[in-house]
Amino acid sequence: MISRTIKIFLLLFLTTIINAQLIKFGSAKGLFMDIGVGARVPVGDNSIMENLGTGVQITFSYSDNNFLPIFIYGSIGHQHNPGRQNLYGGSDYSSYSVNQIYINAGVRYYFSPLVESVVLLMPIIEGGINWGYFIKQHEFKLDRYRDDYIEETQKFGFHIGGGFSMFLLDVVVYYNHYYNNEYISFDLRVRIPIYVSI
Repeated sequence: MISRTIKIFLLLFLTTIINAQLIKFGSAKGLFMDIGVGARVPVGDNSIMENLGTGVQITFSYSDNNFLPIFIYGSIGHQHNPGRQNLYGGSDYSSYSVNQIYINAGVRYYFSPLVESVVLLMPIIEGGINWGYFIKQHEFKLDRYRDDYIEETQKFGFHIGGGFSMFLLDVVVYYNHYYNNEYISFDLRVRIPIYVSI
């Protein structure tokens, strides 16, 4: 299943770039690093077993004057969701948790500022593709005579989000979709300029 998804992704990627022209970069450039933290809310079937979690991510974004107001970005992150308390009472579980390591790539678009006088406040939208590595820990009550085990899977998915930016500080809400693993993330991000050339 995963190798088939990879082949389809590579085929689409290669057919896109075969006839593509070389990207022409502008004279004004910017490379930025974002550090974001926030809540992770499971939705769908996995919300039956998973509780509200937390996550952290580091994002690198780039743009220049030929692309503005579009930025391209890549991020790496980790999140943890513990099991729901009512899961333990009515099942064989004594403990359940999900840890996820993920890599995202996408495009961010900045709309015209809503406010410019006091602070710069711009609506933003983002979207892109995801790769996630899931580690699910299953532990059972001793009197149920079941062996504990760790389930490890990797999945491809996508994310889409929107929010507001003061450029150096963002508040964004995302919908993240993986097969049988969906969640909504709320991120507060601080942006640090790495390289800016005008």
